[in-house]
Amino acid sequence: MKIRFTKMHGAGNDFVVINAIDQKVRLTPDQCHFLADRRFGVGADQILLVEETHIPDVDFRYRIFNADGSEVEQCGNGARAFVKFVTGEGLTDKRQIRVETLAGVITLHLEEDGQVTVNMGSPIFDPARIPFDARHLPFEMEGTMRMWQIDLGAGILSRIAVLSMGNPHAIQDVARLDYAPVNEEGPLIERHAHFPRRVNAGFMEIVNSHTIRLRVYERGAGETLACGTGACAAVVSGICRQRLASPVTVHMRGGVLRVAWGGGSHPVLLTGPAVSVFHGEIVL
Repeated sequence: MKIRFTKMHGAGNDFVVINAIDQKVRLTPDQCHFLADRRFGVGADQILLVEETHIPDVDFRYRIFNADGSEVEQCGNGARAFVKFVTGEGLTDKRQIRVETLAGVITLHLEEDGQVTVNMGSPIFDPARIPFDARHLPFEMEGTMRMWQIDLGAGILSRIAVLSMGNPHAIQDVARLDYAPVNEEGPLIERHAHFPRRVNAGFMEIVNSHTIRLRVYERGAGETLACGTGACAAVVSGICRQRLASPVTVHMRGGVLRVAWGGGSHPVLLTGPAVSVFHGEIVL
């Protein structure tokens, strides 16, 4: 099977984007893993499929596969790349697009300056919906946020805020981000028994009430240069704890994102760049 693709990135979080409307594409987990491989394939954090939707008043279906071949519910940086792709390929001339994902329908808006704003929906705190098995775990209240304590083994205890932005996140504060144990504790949190579908592990340094620095160890991908849903989750956790105030600028290794949230059931708005790098063909 020969497929056409576009390599894209959003703040360094990189993607192989495939038009599955104008060509027949059915990927296996092994093929996704091959495409994402940086030595033997194209190289990417995630594979994005653009498909037709059958939901009225929705423009496209958007599927996301991690580098390990697992399909996931949501990707904020990928959603921005998605908008740039469908407009750049002439699949739509709309500036506001409604897209079906595993997490539900999201709304994407192409700004006049070329950046993209994604309506990420409302954050989810109910452990059963995240999903997060919180039974028997100790916690402390900080503002309206529960800060859970989990045992990572070897005497390591992690204090985390847990929520979902369409996919699960566990966020902890660090004093100095450059020295955060991302690659040591990240895998332990990702696969911890209390997260039945694994979790994205965020490490946040609060600079001031409107600025944070963030690194994320993503489930199925490892540490990435940026994570849109991780940025949203970190900002929401900080606002709930009255340590941050909207809007918040999020500095990640691959670039800068902006997150705004009015609290409660208001949607989280994520704004940032998305760039096409090159087009290609590959045989699977």
